[in-house]
Amino acid sequence: MSDTRMESQTLRSVGEIYNKCMTVLGGLRDQALHESGARQSPRFPITRVAELVGRTTAAIREAEKDGRIPAVERTTSGRRVGYTLAEVNQMREVFGTRPWRSAEDPVSVIAVQNFKGGVGKSTVSAHLAQYLAIQGYRVCLVDCDSQGSSTALFGYVPDLDIHEDETLYPFFRNMEMSSLAYAVRETHWDNLYLIPANLKLYSAEYELAARISRSEPRLLNRLAEGLVSIADHFDVIVLDPPPALGTISLSVMRAANALLVPMPPTVVDFASTTTFLAMLYETLQILEERHFPVDFSWIRFVATRADEGKSMQRELLGLMRNLFGEKMLRTVMRDSAEIDNASARLMTIYELAAPVTSRETYNRGLAYLNGVNAEIEMQIRTTWPSQAEKLRAEGKI
Repeated sequence: MSDTRMESQTLRSVGEIYNKCMTVLGGLRDQALHESGARQSPRFPITRVAELVGRTTAAIREAEKDGRIPAVERTTSGRRVGYTLAEVNQMREVFGTRPWRSAEDPVSVIAVQNFKGGVGKSTVSAHLAQYLAIQGYRVCLVDCDSQGSSTALFGYVPDLDIHEDETLYPFFRNMEMSSLAYAVRETHWDNLYLIPANLKLYSAEYELAARISRSEPRLLNRLAEGLVSIADHFDVIVLDPPPALGTISLSVMRAANALLVPMPPTVVDFASTTTFLAMLYETLQILEERHFPVDFSWIRFVATRADEGKSMQRELLGLMRNLFGEKMLRTVMRDSAEIDNASARLMTIYELAAPVTSRETYNRGLAYLNGVNAEIEMQIRTTWPSQAEKLRAEGKI
């Protein structure tokens, strides 16, 4: 049997397997949509809304009575069904408590980066983006990874639902394009937008490398240029790059002004993150030598997929905290069955209408997630000059 025939059989076999997988993914998407209905952000009880808005429940009820905000929807028995995120943001507008950055504050562009796969990079990115949206910020999540994991967590099967023209791909290819606005799409979360990804970004990786090698190094600034074109509309931009050192990852580092490194507390992941830091150091040196410096306002490490019930993980967490000091987030992102259950439904734990395992497991996972994201929110606020007085008043600085 000739090599050509062997190759064609292999290609056919791989193609058939791929098509079957896509059919399964489409079925999972349809099943999740059937079970949950139209995708929507969670509803919040009035006590939670009071925390988010910064007003008392009495003030909210009074504003409803005098017509400053619409009365919340109720059941036939008269019970409040909870407030949508859009309604919460409308309250913030009325009460003047939106947390948006001022014009003099820089947009926070956070790269969630590690060159090893399976560290929870997309899980961190999607949950961070949604948490910040709940807090009232204007957020854009940019999926720069051809695998499209962050895109999937918003209910899309990348290569079924997303066309290449809706991703970063056209902007990387066409230097005549001046804005990324074409790729920014609304999500079912108020004030949270998404630039999705699909497999075509894999081609962009090689095309960019080839063009950069032909004396077009300015392409490393291409993503940064695109983000500048949309930055006025956002407070925070979260970048989910590929888990490898390539041209898109380099572009992400050039575009970001903050770096968040997810890192499970295992020996293998600690070793790979050490390698990542070595590669990052060498890469930053090279970029600086070529007049493409990278300047992060902060760098933080977050322990992901953590199980503090395991003695080895506890030891490694202690080592990481001693090693990284203040650069290590105090809260860990625990390994949670609820996050896995949500991911199987192409969503996050913030979107689950009810616990899948138990209320205790759900609440524990949510508490750790909120703790991690609250620390990141504080890092963001410290980079905004307009927040300095408020942070001092809160005793945070």
